[in-house]
Amino acid sequence: MTDIIILAAGKGTRMNSDLPKVLTPLNNKPMIHYLLDSIKKLELKTIPIIVASPENYDQIKESLKDYDLRFAIQDRQLGTGHAVLSAKDETSLQADKTLVLYGDHPFIKTESIDKFINMEVDTLNLLSVNLDNFSDWKKVFYHWGRLIRNGEGNLEKIVEFKDASDEVKEVTEVNPAIFNFNSKWLWDNISNLDNQNKQEEYYLTDLVNLAFKQGSNINTATIEPQEAMGVNSVKDLEVAKNINFNN
Repeated sequence: MTDIIILAAGKGTRMNSDLPKVLTPLNNKPMIHYLLDSIKKLELKTIPIIVASPENYDQIKESLKDYDLRFAIQDRQLGTGHAVLSAKDETSLQADKTLVLYGDHPFIKTESIDKFINMEVDTLNLLSVNLDNFSDWKKVFYHWGRLIRNGEGNLEKIVEFKDASDEVKEVTEVNPAIFNFNSKWLWDNISNLDNQNKQEEYYLTDLVNLAFKQGSNINTATIEPQEAMGVNSVKDLEVAKNINFNN
C-alpha cells in the first residue's frame, strides 16, 4: 500500500494572488485539480493527504470538496521536511511506501505516477529531469535544486539553488521534488533533518544525502521536462499556459 502526501501549504505571494498557490487557475482550472485527477485514475486503495497551512486550509478544502481526501496542517512554514512530517499522523500503518508530490506540479501523468510507485524502494527513489541547457522556456528550471552524483554515477545529494555554488549551478540534472520513500525508513529518519542552510528550513531533499551516507541504494527515474514542470511564479504560469504539454 502507498500513502500519497501532497504538499499544498504555500502562499500565492509570487503569483501576485490572494489565493493559495495550488489554487491558481491554469486554463480556468486550479493547478492542484490536474494532479488530483491524474492520481484518481490510478484507482489506488488509499486516500491522498493534502498538507495545508492554517491560513489556506478552508479555501483548499472547499475547492477540493469533490475529491476523497485527508488533510494535515503544517502549523509553521519550516520547509518541505517539516511539511511531510506534519502529515505523519494521517498516514496509514499498512503503507509500505510513501509518495510525496507537490500541488503546484499540474502536468504529471497517471502513467508516470503508476510506473514510479511500482519501482522497488530500498530507502527512497526520486524522479529527475535531465536538461541540455536552461535556455528558452527551460529557464523555469534554473532555480531548481541540482542532483549531485559521485564518480561512480551514484546520487550523493541534492543541493538547493540558494545553497549552490556557481559550479553546482552549471549542473543540468535537476530535482522536480517527486519522491517515493520506504515508509518505515522515512519516519525513522525524517526527524534527523536539520535546518543548517541559508533558508533555515528542514529540506526534504537532505534525506538523499542521509540515505547515501547510510550506504543505501537510491534509484532515480527520468521524467520529461514538460511533465515535471512546476508553477512557482507568474512567469512560470505564462510558460505553462503557452506550451502544449499533452497532459
